Amino acid sequence: GCDSSLNLTSQKATAAVDGIFQSLRDIARVRVHMKQFNSIHNPGSNTHQASASYKPLLKQVVEEICNPDRPDPVDIEHMSSGLTDLLKTGFSMFMKVNRPHPGDHPLLIIFMVGGVSISEVKLVKDLVATRKPGTQ
Repeated sequence: GCDSSLNLTSQKATAAVDGIFQSLRDIARVRVHMKQFNSIHNPGSNTHQASASYKPLLKQVVEEICNPDRPDPVDIEHMSSGLTDLLKTGFSMFMKVNRPHPGDHPLLIIFMVGGVSISEVKLVKDLVATRKPGTQ
């Protein structure tokens, strides 16, 4: 709401900071409902706090998609499109039908709200090349 520092008031600065913290609280509230991707921080143990680590969400998602053990992804949901997929989804209520896995396809499109950095693009490219060669 300010075009220069001359127009900056305490109220405008407070409103901007409040907006940032509200967005962070909203993100945290959504992440609580996730079962697998609910944290990017591993605090380590009480005896080895130096083993605390940070694992970016993008890395967690790509590793799950490229996982060779192929468990059903918990927080990644397949959205049905088309009559065939809709019928499979409907029959899955009565029969054991495996949902499609995101790693089944040779082309993977990841859409990030807010964009990605060059280092994140490299991270995804390296992970896919080592874990799922042949996937674009």
